[in-house]
Amino acid sequence: MTMHKDAALVLFSAGVILLAAMLLGVWKWRAMAASPDGRAHRYIDVAHQAALMYTFATAVIAGLVQFSAWPAAVNLGAAALVVGLFAGAIGKYTWLGFKKNTVNQMRNAPKSTNRMMYVLATGEIGGVAVLLAGFATAQL
Repeated sequence: MTMHKDAALVLFSAGVILLAAMLLGVWKWRAMAASPDGRAHRYIDVAHQAALMYTFATAVIAGLVQFSAWPAAVNLGAAALVVGLFAGAIGKYTWLGFKKNTVNQMRNAPKSTNRMMYVLATGEIGGVAVLLAGFATAQL
């Protein structure tokens, strides 16, 4: 059985995120080796962990896309929104680790950061809800 092109694109995205997680793992390992306490910078660690978790979340999204009742454009749009937000979060954590930012990005966050968190949550939850509804419509 051939995988739908939209699902294959999402699964490929999961592979790209997995590769990024592995590269971040090397950076984390090197940072741990260079650190007197044997720990990587907090945001290097967060970037690595987030990439690993988002890899598997993206693979689940590919499965939802593959077996959805919705048209490919709807599935791909919803998946692209969610995966794009995943990538943006990984990028932000990576940037904070690169800069060696020691400030919790959420503590005393400006209103723009809080608004972005609402966009992030709404986009991720909404995109997955669309895909889950498409899966349920087709499969249940």
